[in-house]
Amino acid sequence: MAFREYKIGARMFGAALGGSMMITLYFPTSDIVLVGSTEWGLQKALSYGRIGGFSYEDPLMRGEGKPVTVTLDKDPATNQPIDPIHAYVYPPGVPFPSAINHPRTAGKVVAELSTTKGRINEADHQKGAVFVVAHAEAGGEVTAYIENASVTRNWNPQQVLDAAGDENSAYVGSGKIMFVREGCWWCHTLLPEQTQDWQVFGVPPRLGDFNSESPTAFGSDRKAPDLLHVGSRNSSKEWMMMHFFNPRLVQPHSIMPRFDYLWGKNDANGKPIDFDQWRAEYTKYAAGERVYPPEVPDYAPKSDIRYLMDFVLSLK
Repeated sequence: MAFREYKIGARMFGAALGGSMMITLYFPTSDIVLVGSTEWGLQKALSYGRIGGFSYEDPLMRGEGKPVTVTLDKDPATNQPIDPIHAYVYPPGVPFPSAINHPRTAGKVVAELSTTKGRINEADHQKGAVFVVAHAEAGGEVTAYIENASVTRNWNPQQVLDAAGDENSAYVGSGKIMFVREGCWWCHTLLPEQTQDWQVFGVPPRLGDFNSESPTAFGSDRKAPDLLHVGSRNSSKEWMMMHFFNPRLVQPHSIMPRFDYLWGKNDANGKPIDFDQWRAEYTKYAAGERVYPPEVPDYAPKSDIRYLMDFVLSLK
């Protein structure tokens, strides 16, 4: 009879905790699957990769093990012109998102189209693959689904990367890692709420926009503008570079911290960046001793800031 009350209490606590987890995790997941993924949801799943935060393939959150989003206007296999299309390149060994590994998470109709017409079940992450978002009519409606272009169009990952080139490539999945790692969601939300929010920041997301995304980055406390559609409001690379290097260059009273360290040690030409000199010159500019601020160095192709900017500019 000893500790009987404690045993009963522990069991009740376990039941309550299990029930709350079911309500918090299982029921919303069931709702999302029933609704089915939207086209934007599929695009996010394919561009972010398996996990958009801490993961075993990227424990230090450096943006490793992520796909590359490219824009193509020629067929990489035939070199013939095609309508511009986004392709999501998974080099060999890069893990697939749950939309590929577990198609049912995208919804019944999308999963069926992706498997039968898109042939995603034939993709092998050890060999790599290229995916695109295609469309087909189902139930009287045009529905977006995932197409395994490595099988249907004979596109291989390296061929697609070479055809696109760096200027048409975006490291969106790696950029989301930077967004989470640097705590951007502490101040910025990705969830316009209501009334004036919709007029200023754009329409809110739909339920089907989050299938296969893990984790979401809604944010919990807005101290700065919502960023869900920021790529549509401001697509200027130059403005973004100035804003991230030192926000006071574009917003004199901004409380956002500098992210100049994301540039790394060298600029786009491989030359060392003299941060001390830049900050000294900026101090003179802020004090009115210089007419123009110092120029922000261009970033290296595989720098953390490149990743972060690619992610932010993809939010449309």
